[in-house]
Amino acid sequence: MTKVYCTGCGVVTPVGDTPEAVFQAVRTGRSALRLYQAGPEPYVASLLSREGFDGPSFFEDIAVKAARKALEQAGLEPSCPRVGLVLSTIKGNVELLDREDVSLAASAARIAAALGMSTPPVVVSNACISGLAALLQGMRMLRDGAYDHVLVVGAEVQSRFIVSGFQSLKALSLQPCKPFDAARDGLNLGEAAAAMVLSGEKKSPWELVDGAVRNDANHISGPSRTGEGSYNALKYLLPLVNREKLAFVNVHGTATLYNDEMEAIALDRAGLLDVPVNALKGIFGHTMGAAGILESIVSMLACDKGVVLPTRGFSELGVSRPVRVSAQEMPTQGSEFIKLLSGFGGVNGALLFRKGGAQ
Repeated sequence: MTKVYCTGCGVVTPVGDTPEAVFQAVRTGRSALRLYQAGPEPYVASLLSREGFDGPSFFEDIAVKAARKALEQAGLEPSCPRVGLVLSTIKGNVELLDREDVSLAASAARIAAALGMSTPPVVVSNACISGLAALLQGMRMLRDGAYDHVLVVGAEVQSRFIVSGFQSLKALSLQPCKPFDAARDGLNLGEAAAAMVLSGEKKSPWELVDGAVRNDANHISGPSRTGEGSYNALKYLLPLVNREKLAFVNVHGTATLYNDEMEAIALDRAGLLDVPVNALKGIFGHTMGAAGILESIVSMLACDKGVVLPTRGFSELGVSRPVRVSAQEMPTQGSEFIKLLSGFGGVNGALLFRKGGAQ
């Protein structure tokens, strides 16, 4: 089976526009989460500045910016017919519904055109696991021999439509979120774009080993009370994991009552309670279609630096299983990590990353 490596990364976030800047923000606990009064109800979010932007689509603009950074780092010419594109997003341009074609396919085509790509783009929109599912899609495209390189881009911007939807579910907190904490009371929303170039060429030490998506179909918005889908995604990966080298599990960690409890149960069932766990949404908020890619990029840097990053907002364990949530930064010699995500409709995903020597 073809090995798949991450050969380029790019990010656009409220706390930094390079992976290193974003990593330092997480390390020091610097967040852009703040209270916004727009709309009928206030909400806490981490939003990007629109200063200087005058184009038709802010969503497409940040996706292109992140993609160009990843392509530049990978040293790729996007017009090459052996370079593919996968776009991950949940809502895309929904805020422009009354002005233009807001289909995700149309957005992907415009992003591909702006990048000068000659291949037809693929769209992955699978609730909050979209970024992870898009990485898996890119891996399959490489392993099928369809492309030599695949650019995977995840992006999301917030709008009154999205905020109102989460408010109707009573899912938003009016304070910075507290993943896995006893006082957690909801999630925060976030905006970001993140991109990875995947390649079969070993130009990078970071390998995307394998991953799984498992749908337990528990409820349209509520996670399984037994962590069924998340556990089964982890179960698929466990035979591939070197437990002595597993640095941490970077969880979804939305800070809602049911999500964090479900993940704790899944980790327990998978026999991973002795492994450090961290969540990054106390920095970025929930960046939806970008989350799986952005949080994986930050996690790779953490392993490079030999640290398990802290979980901003966490102080007292508030789930039923003794999960080793990192309240403070801690050292690690591990060279593998698992990225875990879950989403509406009972979708769950897990992806194993491994660091090895580059040629």
